Amino acid sequence: MPRGLFITFEGIDGSGKTTQVDLLCRRLREAGHQVVLVRDPGGTRISERIREILLDRQLREMAPVTELLLYEAARAQLVAEKVIPALEAGKIVVSDRFFDSTTAYQGYGRGIELDSVRKANELGSLGLTPDLTVYIDVPVQEGLRRLRGQGGERDRLESEDSEFVQRVREGYLRLAEEEPERVVVLNGLEPPEVLADQIWAKLAALLDQRGLETG
Repeated sequence: MPRGLFITFEGIDGSGKTTQVDLLCRRLREAGHQVVLVRDPGGTRISERIREILLDRQLREMAPVTELLLYEAARAQLVAEKVIPALEAGKIVVSDRFFDSTTAYQGYGRGIELDSVRKANELGSLGLTPDLTVYIDVPVQEGLRRLRGQGGERDRLESEDSEFVQRVREGYLRLAEEEPERVVVLNGLEPPEVLADQIWAKLAALLDQRGLETG
């Protein structure tokens, strides 16, 4: 059985990536593919417990390295328990965030030395790299505007100031420059249906390479 496909979505909060994750999964299933949808951090019982700690607004005193290692712990459990078994079964795994978030948020955002973050990512991902990463780019103020429009209480990471988010965005753009074959940058100001078609077009070539029909 051929190995499945691992697709990840990235972006600052308010970029619209989660909407695109849902649209892509629906389209893949309609085309007859077996799809496993996960989120990082999260996706398993252990990882979801770690997620609760990471996003708790009351834990403002969390040190950057503590934050980094908690993300990696959650990711390692997700990869071992859900992602690798699904890929080995020939399924398509779609993840809302993966290790690029850690590089952008904890590396560029928090200022942890990038080589240390990359080494931690290698450990936390169990050496797994996505086949395709879709980065949906929006200006910082637009992302913050969308978050305000959603209402409700923001989590610990969503509560960071615009300067932090700007560093994160710049980190994402640098990552895309470093790995253009893997990371696709799309304009998050486009209508959702336009973005969905662009993502599907990018994915079609990968599906063809793996001998998987696009439907």
